[in-house]
Amino acid sequence: MNLDTLLTGAVLLAGFFAIFYIGKKVNDLLHKEYDLNKELVHADNPALALALVGYYAGLVLTIGGALVGPTGGIVADLRDLFIYGLSGVVLLNISWYLCDKVILRKFKVSDELVRDHNQGTGAVVAGTCIASGFILFGSIQGEGNYLSMLVFWASGQVLLILAAKLYNVITPYDIHDEIEKDNVPAGVSAAGALIGMGTLIGLAAENDFVSWAESYPSYLAYAAIGLAVIPTVRLLTDKLLLPGVNLTDEIVNQEKPNLGAAYIEAFSYIAAAFAIYWCV
Repeated sequence: MNLDTLLTGAVLLAGFFAIFYIGKKVNDLLHKEYDLNKELVHADNPALALALVGYYAGLVLTIGGALVGPTGGIVADLRDLFIYGLSGVVLLNISWYLCDKVILRKFKVSDELVRDHNQGTGAVVAGTCIASGFILFGSIQGEGNYLSMLVFWASGQVLLILAAKLYNVITPYDIHDEIEKDNVPAGVSAAGALIGMGTLIGLAAENDFVSWAESYPSYLAYAAIGLAVIPTVRLLTDKLLLPGVNLTDEIVNQEKPNLGAAYIEAFSYIAAAFAIYWCV
């Protein structure tokens, strides 16, 4: 590593932290309904902490998308970092909003996080943000343009919403009802499905943008595979990873829902996303 590379890396790293800080402050300003320090330090609120960790992880992935790829020189790299990084901050916060108003539309997310310390809600918010971070990472990095980033992100959000609806259809219980009853495993399982879908969509978008006719159909094809595989993964988790056990019974039909079973299910969706991308 020569001195020029080291200095360039230091400048870009400083830019990364600057955008991350801006992303944190933007999220703080958008959520005046709680005082972050009070909730995390004095109220020991694990639900809000979980949601924020997911947001911060999504933020890292988003900014990372503006950092990876071929260099155009330090000036061009810094310009792209701030243009795409700051745009990603805005889009990631819109993803949080969509989680509140569409994915978890039957209740107010901030009430569940702050008033009830509902970790199931925190898990779904975290899952949405991490999934959106993967989508933004794929949409931003590589050879593309601002319009392609917006289209791939917007398409990814629609697909995430479809994945959430599909997951609610294939489970014998209502996700909203279970999460509102503070069923943490139900939220963890749903979060895993969202992260798996977002991972697959993001990986599908990471190739260089060639043309709409070539790149967009390929992107949608991976998404269609991801949606189709969600019911299969749940079935395989039930039959192969947890043999002799009914996954639904473990998560909702017992006095204390089984968080361990939910972790296994969530992992299965994420693992399947990588396996599909590597094999297809």
